[in-house]
Amino acid sequence: MTVDAETIRYRAATGDTPAAVDLLDQTRIPAELERLVCESLPELHDAIVRLVVRGAPAIGIAAAYGVTLAPVDSSASPEPASPEDVRRCYYDAIEYLATSRPTAVNLFWALDRMRGIVEASTDETIGDLPQRLIDEATAIHDEDRSMCRAMGKHGATLLGDCQTVLTHCNAGGLATSQYGTALSPIYYLHEKGHTLNVFADETRPLMQGSRLTAWELSQAGVPVTVCIDSMAGSLMQRGLVDAVIVGSDRIAENGDVANKIGTYPLAVLARYHDVPFYVVAPTNTFDLELASGDLIPIEQRSEDEMRYTLGADSNVHTKGRMAVPREASVINPAFDVTPADLVTAIVTEQGVIKQPTREKVQQHFAAIQTPAS
Repeated sequence: MTVDAETIRYRAATGDTPAAVDLLDQTRIPAELERLVCESLPELHDAIVRLVVRGAPAIGIAAAYGVTLAPVDSSASPEPASPEDVRRCYYDAIEYLATSRPTAVNLFWALDRMRGIVEASTDETIGDLPQRLIDEATAIHDEDRSMCRAMGKHGATLLGDCQTVLTHCNAGGLATSQYGTALSPIYYLHEKGHTLNVFADETRPLMQGSRLTAWELSQAGVPVTVCIDSMAGSLMQRGLVDAVIVGSDRIAENGDVANKIGTYPLAVLARYHDVPFYVVAPTNTFDLELASGDLIPIEQRSEDEMRYTLGADSNVHTKGRMAVPREASVINPAFDVTPADLVTAIVTEQGVIKQPTREKVQQHFAAIQTPAS
């Protein structure tokens, strides 16, 4: 696959060169490939909000690296910062990055891991804290690569008899460290010689399907056809879709799934047409503290994303032509929630949860915590 770990790079501080999080700017794909180098917390926070980096796992990785950009040595005081001041600076960075996007639980999971490193520091080891935070962020990055490969292998068992699948939004290498979630079984099968045909929904209003999914599948040599969002039901009616496969930004304890807006109607259509509906997400996408999907916070994004077409060169943050009259109101939630009873299976790096329920999700996590001897 062409899109790999280069989606997110980390540059450690050396001499007069500050640390930085180097991101492939996804707002400009497919017209151009540009990178955005974030050397400060506000720059990275803004990059997450503006979807320069997006996809739940990738947001978590970027935020973990972002903690290391905390301005620990920015004080005008000639005296070195006290251990408590150093810890407070990192805690403030964690809290600040947590405000960037509310729905993707991977963001909070990654930041909690970074908080744990800060909490474990002592006054005697405070000098080691910056490197320990870099090491933890790197570990989160590396673990995601492994999880994506595992999800691909597990998910491939569900798609072995399929010829054509439909996906929504982007849940590939651009949304993770490498390989992806929903696209990982497609890449896995492609590498094994079983190439699926993929329908990619446009995914309005920011066109993550047509801009990002179609681009990265094309780069990998996987045949992809872009369809407008409202075409999915017609494709299923004609028998052209063997399965629907999507990612997720948060999954509740009972198996309810939050994903890009437009996912829920796909699940309803799939059920009506007897098409399997699969969700692929790592275990860190589950929020076991939320009993059901109606408790998942849903991000409300700017009206301008709907009021204007994409700007020049497909830049999602350059206003194009007006698409909605000024007098009309606009509603622009970023996500919707698909009830668990519409989900055929959830694939994680640990295996497959078929017909998910609260009990099956609990069993899945219990098996992880107490592996067979």
